[in-house]
Amino acid sequence: MRRTKEEAERTRQAVLEAALKLFSRDGYSLTTLSRIAKEAGCSRGPIYWHFENKDDLYAAVLAYSQEPLEALVKECGGMRDQPIEAMTHFIDQWLFLLANNRRYRQSFEILLNKTELTDAMSRTLKRERKLTQSIVAMFNTLTAQAQARSLIENEEPPENLGLLCYTFLMGITQTWLFAPRLFSLKQEMPFFQRQFWRLLGRPE
Repeated sequence: MRRTKEEAERTRQAVLEAALKLFSRDGYSLTTLSRIAKEAGCSRGPIYWHFENKDDLYAAVLAYSQEPLEALVKECGGMRDQPIEAMTHFIDQWLFLLANNRRYRQSFEILLNKTELTDAMSRTLKRERKLTQSIVAMFNTLTAQAQARSLIENEEPPENLGLLCYTFLMGITQTWLFAPRLFSLKQEMPFFQRQFWRLLGRPE
């Protein structure tokens, strides 16, 4: 029985990896369960054993591929007494993962460039918006802490600064994914990090 469970989990992982690859490459509409099964090396039966339908698999793929981001939000959100260090670590890891972690990068590729947002996506969109809100809320808290300690000189309300932090990172992400030859993300990381702190008014 234990071996059967292990085999079932390996199949589930293979399906997730196959779906992640195809969703990020070909988009949601063009990716069928038959193509995912072929990529994973199984029939459609095991897919239906683990997932109700294509939408359920899509939601699972994003949850699977965004685990590093969710862990990062939790880690940095717990560093309220070190707001500068927390934000520095978050920015560093966001850009590092984007450049070096395939699953993390593909999750953004799927959401930003490869999915037609319809009512069928309501459950997934609700989850993604909740994740976005958690990131903005984390930045709200950290910038408020930094202001209270005079670590940054920007006097805008923390809720505005939190939104600024998030849109700054998402702007880089969207631009690079859309036109990766426009700039080398790895080479430009120090530049983006410097500009982030200039936006927040951190004394040099």
